[in-house]
Amino acid sequence: MQLNILKAKIHRATVTHAELHYEGSCAIDGRLLDISGIREYEQVHIFNVNNGQRFVTYAIRGEEGSGIISVNGAAAHRAQPGDLVIICAYGTCDEAEAANYKPTLVYVDRHNLLTHTNLSIPKQAA
Repeated sequence: MQLNILKAKIHRATVTHAELHYEGSCAIDGRLLDISGIREYEQVHIFNVNNGQRFVTYAIRGEEGSGIISVNGAAAHRAQPGDLVIICAYGTCDEAEAANYKPTLVYVDRHNLLTHTNLSIPKQAA
């Protein structure tokens, strides 16, 4: 059986731009792409913490160190500058690979500068 699992996540990034008339995609600071392992043109799912919108687009490389998170094209209707978003990429693996797999989790500050990375999500307490 093939499983679709979390490959990488950029957690609570701040949207810096929403460009309705730019070609559809999400421009992400190139440094964050490299750290997360998300590739340019890879499909990403974006979850808007502010308004609950969820949408799928693809990543494009933004200038390294710029902090850019630009939601473009039709997706610009789903996020505005200042919104917090979670950007996720998924991959497919078999059950044996999944048993030992750990995603790359990237955490940023309000300027989209790296604060730390992790390989697991903390356990949620009741």
